[in-house]
Amino acid sequence: MDYQQGDTIVAIATPPGEGGVGILRFSGPQAPSIATALCGRRSAKPLTPRHAHFRRFYARDGSLIDHGIVLYFPAPNSYTGETVVELQGHGSPLALASLLTEAIALGARAARAGEFSERAFLNGRLDLAQAEAVADLIHARSDAQARAAAASLEGAFSQAVDDIHGQLLRLLALAEAGLDFSEEDLGDAHAQAISDSLVRLDAQVAHLLKQAQQGARLARGGRVVLAGRPNVGKSSLMNALARRESAIVTAIPGTTRDLLREEIILGGLPVELVDTAGLREATDAVEAEGVARARNILHSAQLILLVADASTGWQSEDEVILRDLPEGPRRIIWNKMDLVSAPPATPTGEEAITLSAQTGAGLDTLHCSLIEALGVQGDSCPFSARRRHVEALESCAHRLGIAGDTLRLGDAPELVAQSLREAAAALAGITGHMDVEDILGEIFSRFCIGK
Repeated sequence: MDYQQGDTIVAIATPPGEGGVGILRFSGPQAPSIATALCGRRSAKPLTPRHAHFRRFYARDGSLIDHGIVLYFPAPNSYTGETVVELQGHGSPLALASLLTEAIALGARAARAGEFSERAFLNGRLDLAQAEAVADLIHARSDAQARAAAASLEGAFSQAVDDIHGQLLRLLALAEAGLDFSEEDLGDAHAQAISDSLVRLDAQVAHLLKQAQQGARLARGGRVVLAGRPNVGKSSLMNALARRESAIVTAIPGTTRDLLREEIILGGLPVELVDTAGLREATDAVEAEGVARARNILHSAQLILLVADASTGWQSEDEVILRDLPEGPRRIIWNKMDLVSAPPATPTGEEAITLSAQTGAGLDTLHCSLIEALGVQGDSCPFSARRRHVEALESCAHRLGIAGDTLRLGDAPELVAQSLREAAAALAGITGHMDVEDILGEIFSRFCIGK
């Protein structure tokens, strides 16, 4: 955390490369004066808030760099809550770089990654969950991801968290009333009111946790790894799922030597497909490296598809591969069903799908199975979430459970109140309504420069 109150930051806010428009963004008290200097003091008129001004942009030596639009947003009515100015010129990397250099020479500081959104959070313009949703929206790779991130940015997730947090604080006040008036008998009605509230809150947290788990899976995406012995049709299946010829397919065993990756969208979820080298004793150093990489990536898969050849049936090599697979969801894929009249026997306890990568028969069934196994339907995710959000809700649910158990056992009421405080603190960490200095740097360092 390197935030300095009162300094002015600057960054190029458009992606690298050529484009129709290029934006230089300032935030801080010196933003108007630096922008005025870049526009040439002799012709610059006062900037009207939230109006577009046509201006020419000059270097300090008076040479023209570019021309375009200037937008002025005085504090606190801006994205960051500070005074913000944007210079919107042509999308020339050289012109933008020159403007950035001039701005720094005039007193601005180059912004760190995510510092604009960090300032928006610190100035109360966004809560922490909304700020993270900004990054999720920028990095969205599917329509479902973009919709979920936009919903979080609008406050759908934060509102749900704040609602439960408010109920928790009211319940905590009720529990602490029993401590403040411990010499008086508040009766069974007081304890029953706490118990009833705990039951309601437990159900609400469980529901929100399920939604957050869906949102986190959607934001993270999935990884499906195709494994199996050589020449069973892994590359053909990869091409069929990707709907393009991304992998080389030949009748020669061991054609695939390295990891091949493709991204597809399943139920709104971006899924990385990984085709691997055939798992066997390698015949040369290059194939051996490919086999080693294949075995390593299996451990990071959300789902493993063990592809087998229906025309040859289950082989001893297939059994060895199955036995060595890491723990986790998997499916056996009987490929080349166009060459046989009936599927071979599947090993006991394993789920199998029959298909033909050559003809496309059975691919729809595989798609449905992949969506089910990966556990997310993009259209059913009301907001995006992060793993830390899920962990916070799990911690809240755990603390509520402890409070309920303590209340039922008739233990010290101080323990009930303490569990409720810890549950409320866990929720507050999601939106940042607590001391979160230790996690701010980690969150905002993953943003892009200029955001």
